[in-house]
Amino acid sequence: MPAKSSTIVTALTVAALVAVGVLGYQASASAPDSLNEARKDSHHASKDHRDHNDKKAKAPAPAPVPAASGTGRRIVYSLGAKRVWLVDAKGTALRTFAVTPSTVSPPTGGYAVGSRSVSVMGSDGIAIEHVVRFAAVNGVTVGFSAAVNGSRPAPDTGKKTGGIRESREDGKAMWDFALHGTKVVVVS
Repeated sequence: MPAKSSTIVTALTVAALVAVGVLGYQASASAPDSLNEARKDSHHASKDHRDHNDKKAKAPAPAPVPAASGTGRRIVYSLGAKRVWLVDAKGTALRTFAVTPSTVSPPTGGYAVGSRSVSVMGSDGIAIEHVVRFAAVNGVTVGFSAAVNGSRPAPDTGKKTGGIRESREDGKAMWDFALHGTKVVVVS
């Protein structure tokens, strides 16, 4: 009998370790890119500090909010710069990031967030999340989204798509900022 109970305990322990390993892997795979970058940066921070003691790296200044983008709390999307700004009520950019434009672009002007979806399948067949829709152009819905797999491929010019792709981290920030009715300003 003792041999059977020790076998059961061993099997349960192995199963528990496998489950913890799988859950740990899933957590690290779904963690925002910024956490992985921070982990890498902290690993090299002490070495970089020793090697570059007298040289302090300065982060580049964020791109300024386009002047002709209005006032108040808003999302600003620059077609030419392929960039988005999340702007607070005082006109300060809370966040700015590069995006991959869709094949169908909305005309410049003012819009409002009309609908949102936590996750759907993109028109390009890629699973997307944090979808924030704000315009329609000739029957094509235009909005911001992030691919679940983190990809941001250039859109297929043979298809009419309205998905403006952003990183998963930026997509989460957009989702948190862009409630229904939030002003969206598209500039050239």
